[in-house]
Amino acid sequence: CGVALGGRAVLISGPSGSGKSDLALRLMDRGAVLVSDDRTDLRTSSGRLLASPPATIEGKLEVRSLGILAFPWEKDVPVALEIVLGGAIERFPLERADRTWLGIAVPLVALAAFEASAPIKVELALREFGL
Repeated sequence: CGVALGGRAVLISGPSGSGKSDLALRLMDRGAVLVSDDRTDLRTSSGRLLASPPATIEGKLEVRSLGILAFPWEKDVPVALEIVLGGAIERFPLERADRTWLGIAVPLVALAAFEASAPIKVELALREFGL
């Protein structure tokens, strides 16, 4: 899953049911634009990692209880941050974590998707750690 905030993509990863689409929807309510739901295509260009939706799901987001709905979307958005859901969350991480995609390191932050503050924490993480 991924959204664009201020021209930078935030990837949202985690197991099924961890809240990826829910967090994306709440970020979109705060002004983010959908990049993709369910799967995100990644490629490199000029040393940057770019995120796009697969053609079959462009502009589609699964909203539980409502189905698959259409939204504005963007493609080829430079990836700046990855949010990982469904795992252990450190109260005070000692050092920044990264995940490497196609040879490019992306800052990685673990969050709990269903906390009311989760969308704000994503925006703060992008401001503090995003590329």
